[in-house]
Amino acid sequence: MLHIYNTLSRTKEPFKAVEPGKVRMYVCGMTVYDFCHLGHARMLVSFDVVQRWLRASGYQVDYVRNITDIDDKIIRRAVESGRRLGEVTEFYIQAMHADERALGVQPPDAEPRATRYVPDMLDIIERLRVKGLAYQADDGDVNYAVREFPGYGKLSGKSLDDLRAGERVAVAAGKRDPLDFVLWKSAKEEEPPESKWPSAYGLGRPGWHIECSAMSRALLGLPLDIHGGGPDLKFPHHENEIAQTEGAFGGVLANIWMHCGPLMVDSDKMSKSLGNFRTIRDTVAGGAGLAAGQADYPVNLREAEMLRFFIVRNHYRSVQNYTPDNLLDAQNALDRLYQTLHNAGPASREAAPIDWQHPAAQAFRAAMDDDFNSSGAVSVLFELAAEANRGGSDQAVGLLRGLGGVLGLLQADPAAYLQSPSRYQRGAATGPALDAASIEALIEARAAAKGRRDYAEADRIRAELRTAGIELEDKPGGLTQWRRA
Repeated sequence: MLHIYNTLSRTKEPFKAVEPGKVRMYVCGMTVYDFCHLGHARMLVSFDVVQRWLRASGYQVDYVRNITDIDDKIIRRAVESGRRLGEVTEFYIQAMHADERALGVQPPDAEPRATRYVPDMLDIIERLRVKGLAYQADDGDVNYAVREFPGYGKLSGKSLDDLRAGERVAVAAGKRDPLDFVLWKSAKEEEPPESKWPSAYGLGRPGWHIECSAMSRALLGLPLDIHGGGPDLKFPHHENEIAQTEGAFGGVLANIWMHCGPLMVDSDKMSKSLGNFRTIRDTVAGGAGLAAGQADYPVNLREAEMLRFFIVRNHYRSVQNYTPDNLLDAQNALDRLYQTLHNAGPASREAAPIDWQHPAAQAFRAAMDDDFNSSGAVSVLFELAAEANRGGSDQAVGLLRGLGGVLGLLQADPAAYLQSPSRYQRGAATGPALDAASIEALIEARAAAKGRRDYAEADRIRAELRTAGIELEDKPGGLTQWRRA
């Protein structure tokens, strides 16, 4: 049976779907005003693995991940760049989709945009106002009255007194309490017209938290089986979602709350002020790199899967540290798995169904059923690789590729993967980098030298290739295969 750690109960619980055989999962997505960074990669990949395993386990999954396309930061970016809000958000949505494709992240079943659900948000706000949980302040904003909701703080474990004691700023004009948060923002004269909607409270736009309460209920109903997001959303965003939805409709918003762990950079929180901010595309872009103002980009096959593997090999709730050494280790580990598939030849390319009665598959299932323990599942992949390298059966190779596919790994052609360059390699090239055409030409020249028994020249070419980080493997019949070191 699948067990999931529930942030709300702070325990690992057996999973029981609201409707047998079906899972309704909502994950908070991006605010689209900039390119996705590595912390976003952690969230995207982590919940991609979750939904993949739920489907592999036989559940019918309805996976919704929203897009926040109205926000202060979006408005600021539009004003600064002289573009309309829709232009800004559409560009960064396309850029986000390019990042997801690079990381092998499957699209959610629905990807609602906040601006299309404003009427649903206003309906919830009015329900809260009628119940005495919301009020319109003198400045026109509509705020949630936190102290009127008895369960506030149950997700984060924060008491109202603790939160109040931690306040460092004066109460905003119009708020009855510093803990109150905005549901509807009154329009400002200087804001662009497309950021304003008519309402019973005057022209304005929704606050951030109300968006997800509206979209999750509209698309999935209540209660959700699983609600997830990044580590920084537990408080206040998810806490406020609970107050809004449960305050308006009663019952519970979600049975299981999941939060992935943070991604650190050299043991520090990633931030632009520290100079350690890194985007997904900076990490995995291939070829000539990124063109200015381009949403899509060429992807380096090896580096992109390395980044996914780097994330998947750790448990989703763990703290993960992004360092050059850790990336190097991940690259070398993934290379070993692909080398196993490459050595197996045609057997590695056969798409055979997974035999879930096989001991390795059962161990894989046991790991994933234990709170999506992808770290334990990856260990099973290495055990299968070791068996295959010892001359094991084609079944071990087939399982390696099949189970890897459940995690979104090991689906590329092994030769193409191993011939792809990487900036994250031990023993990388000490000489000039060579493209594939130059490598093939040198291999042909080496074959010609061997044909005329000029073995000194053949050895010289091999040494030249090794200096460029290229390893050769001579096969029976005169075939020579190559890979990057």
